[in-house]
Amino acid sequence: MLIKRTEREKRRGQLAAQLSNHSAGGIDRRTFLRRSGLVAGGLAAVGALPLAGMRKADAAAAAAGQPGGAPVTIRKNICTHCSVGCTVMGEVQNGVWVGQEPGWDSPISRGSHCAKGAATRELVHGDRRLKYPLKLVDGKWTRISWETAINEIGDKLLDIRAKSGPDSVYWLGSAKFTNEGSYLNRKLAAFWGTNNSDHQARICHSTTVAGVANTWGYGAMTNSYTDIRNSKTILFIGSNAAEAHPVSLQHILEGKEMNRANMIVCDPRMTRTAAHATEYVRFRSGTDIPLIWGMLHIIFKKGLEDKQFIEQRVYGMDDVRKAVEQWTPEETERVTGVPAAQLDRIATTFATQKPATLIWCMGATQHTVGTANVRAFCTILLATGNVGSSGTGANIFRGHTNVQGATDLGLDIVTLPLYYGLTEAAYRHWCRVWEVDFDWMAARFDTITGADGKPVKMMHAPGIPSTRWFDATLLDKKDVAQKDTIKAMMVFGHGGNTVTRMPKAQEGIEKLDLLVVADPHPTTWAALAPKRKNNTYLLPIATSYETNGSRTASNRAIQWGEQIVKPIFESKDDNEVMYLLAKKLGFADLMFKNIKVDNNLPVPEDILREINRGGWSTGYCGQSPERLKMHMANQKDFDMLTQQATSGPAKGDFYGLPWPCWGTPEFKHPGTPLLYNTNLSVKEGGGTFRARFGLQREEKLPDGTTRQVSLLANGSYSAGSQIPDGYPEFTYGVLKKLGWDADLTPAELAVINKVNPANPDAVSWSIDLSGGIQRVAIEHGCIPYGNGKARANAFGLPDAVPVHREPIYTPRPDLVAKYPTLPNARQFRVPNLGFDVQKAAVDKGIAKQFPLILTSGRLVEYEGGGEETRSNKWLAELQQDMFIEINPADAAERGITDGGWVWVTGAEHSSKARMKALVTERVGKGVTWCPFHFAGWFQGEDQRGNYPQGADPIVLGESVNTLTTYGFDPVTGMQEPKATLCQVRAA
Repeated sequence: MLIKRTEREKRRGQLAAQLSNHSAGGIDRRTFLRRSGLVAGGLAAVGALPLAGMRKADAAAAAAGQPGGAPVTIRKNICTHCSVGCTVMGEVQNGVWVGQEPGWDSPISRGSHCAKGAATRELVHGDRRLKYPLKLVDGKWTRISWETAINEIGDKLLDIRAKSGPDSVYWLGSAKFTNEGSYLNRKLAAFWGTNNSDHQARICHSTTVAGVANTWGYGAMTNSYTDIRNSKTILFIGSNAAEAHPVSLQHILEGKEMNRANMIVCDPRMTRTAAHATEYVRFRSGTDIPLIWGMLHIIFKKGLEDKQFIEQRVYGMDDVRKAVEQWTPEETERVTGVPAAQLDRIATTFATQKPATLIWCMGATQHTVGTANVRAFCTILLATGNVGSSGTGANIFRGHTNVQGATDLGLDIVTLPLYYGLTEAAYRHWCRVWEVDFDWMAARFDTITGADGKPVKMMHAPGIPSTRWFDATLLDKKDVAQKDTIKAMMVFGHGGNTVTRMPKAQEGIEKLDLLVVADPHPTTWAALAPKRKNNTYLLPIATSYETNGSRTASNRAIQWGEQIVKPIFESKDDNEVMYLLAKKLGFADLMFKNIKVDNNLPVPEDILREINRGGWSTGYCGQSPERLKMHMANQKDFDMLTQQATSGPAKGDFYGLPWPCWGTPEFKHPGTPLLYNTNLSVKEGGGTFRARFGLQREEKLPDGTTRQVSLLANGSYSAGSQIPDGYPEFTYGVLKKLGWDADLTPAELAVINKVNPANPDAVSWSIDLSGGIQRVAIEHGCIPYGNGKARANAFGLPDAVPVHREPIYTPRPDLVAKYPTLPNARQFRVPNLGFDVQKAAVDKGIAKQFPLILTSGRLVEYEGGGEETRSNKWLAELQQDMFIEINPADAAERGITDGGWVWVTGAEHSSKARMKALVTERVGKGVTWCPFHFAGWFQGEDQRGNYPQGADPIVLGESVNTLTTYGFDPVTGMQEPKATLCQVRAA
């Protein structure tokens, strides 16, 4: 199955021979790269790419064997493999993608690709793709037509709905979707009548969104990749950007060199990113809060906090002062393992060498305290005044092309598109946008009897997290707070090996009445449960490069991806499949009422315009398809450092119109490159912290009395604001009190009155479909969402001020009594029994039986669940074996040799996995690490025969999530794969 590595050596010899004809002084760098078949950032792929893999576009005709033949068309799309947003230039001739170059003019990637990006063309024309719809019949994959597939799936869905209710169908979406596809998928779930709608963000950054949004207003990265060049101190926690987001590293390393910046990497493992650090901090996985609180203890003790910033823009920092008192350098070292002297050094550096930024990824978020971790990160930024200006902020690196956009557009169990929530007001807003009757929509949802005997409208109840779908399948009906358990999974573009506790996931898959997997490749879902013999469907979906639509990078910039080639084989665009399903289910006419459908394919430009019409809350209202396409066509006009166009038709805009981009497209807001930046006027992209937590809060004093404390900013405001202080969010009533209502046009006022005829004063900036309230507020220098304080005390969360809680399976049972997990509770319709599981682990001495910490992460060669990249012959050659990193001391104790086969056993379900050992000091004694991109083996058994013939990935391996264990964040349902236990022995 595998490409021989000797072929790579042969190609290297050819490369050397070709280059020997050129003197070193005779060609420049770009000519060298072009002739050698490489691109900037792609050197890691020398041995993985054919010599003609990268070349100038004008060479494509000759390369295709047609000198002077058909013209070559250049089409731009976005690399699918992480959230940096690199431009891919597709060279198309006679409808065939014949060549690829990076986007030389992209102000984000600047002509760079990583190993994955350089090989991404293989996703389209690779031979391991699904070619036509398949159905499992008595255990055999059988080819069927699209018409048959849609009809049979639709009939089964309607039957399940009739028997068990709409909540028994789970709609699992994907960050592979475009923004338009994400929006349609969430809209489809709403029209079906359920909030059981989720995607990959649940298992990567749901805790980020909850933690950041509950601190200062929006759950997103505050700055941009290129702005990190302005930082003086760059602090990484749980992020290995060198492998997960390689192109981002060019900005980090160049900023480090230009500013002589401090680059501090905190990680349990010595990563490739840590290799570039000025200081590497090794700490125990799961102790992020003690690490941050230990730093803050020192910062407060030395008086290094930004007192003015706290006074003007932060609520509740005194509560944090009290919380960090216990985290002395000695206690911090006892819990985290970080030496006191090093802790003092990095704390002092972060507080004094400013501007400073904090970068995190899944190493920090995938914990039972994930939301609290994020809140702690935000708090240290607030305490040091490192948010809201250039070179500062929370730079949150996300994993997939459009994981930010898919989250924004509502593939989330707690909200409709664009963070409106699930309240009646939220559904009424979107029903107005969709032009459907609210009562009709409400009737689509179940009403059940709650535990207290009162009726519960499921329309307003958060759904089940994707981490718990199989629990909601396997649990007794009485333990799942909906009409019935999960009976069907509709899986669009989501790997099955990405959730913890895979032995239980296998049981859940086997119990389903219906499983539909819509993806370019058959994923783990198709192979994990061999006992399934029927009622499984595989639908071949077009790749991102075969679709038109927008994608949102981590920095909130939105880019329009152009279809490079039409879908190959019998693949269909996600949007077309959703239209066909809606048509079969009987509500397509309503769902696509304002969206043109061309030959069963909804027009993405129309979908984006509908998003614009409803997306006021997050500022997805100004990015029309025309503006986005104009940005892509004029990338050369944008300055790399500022991301602002200095000339051309987009002059003054920030690249990709990063949200919020206020008002209608005609208002021409430039986008917001840095959130909460008071140095710019709102009209120029500035802002304040969002006033979303109320105007004041009652606090109880030690003597039992109470006081009212303002939650609005104190003497801090955006440049040019006509209100030089804090202020609430804008409504029509607020405009009237200020006398600014006269600035509304008659057309805007008519819409406001139509939104709420009974009480137009209550119409806010986020539901005014005219955009008039936003426009008028901004014209007066104010931001529509108000000017509030960020919250160091996030009242309403389980731990309003973050509290360290030991992992469910901790290697330090001696600490559990002092730092236990939260009590059991019902969350998201299912019970969270983390307290019982932790107690049982301590009582049974699990840490002695499984003495090694197990954590996981990314490889530069693969992405996500790995099904696509392990099916790519150029990447599969680079990493052919699943492995576990183990420290030499631990290996020696167990008789394990480097490269030898081992059995790794987990702390639950008698789980085991067979893989190779990589003996290395990258991990400390007592720590192991695995990549999470593998699947296709399960507990030592090769499952290749379970895949459809010819569509199995080239490289298979055990999934680390076979070994990972119970544990869920109470705020989001996030799983805990970054801090569990295992044992390793030679096979």
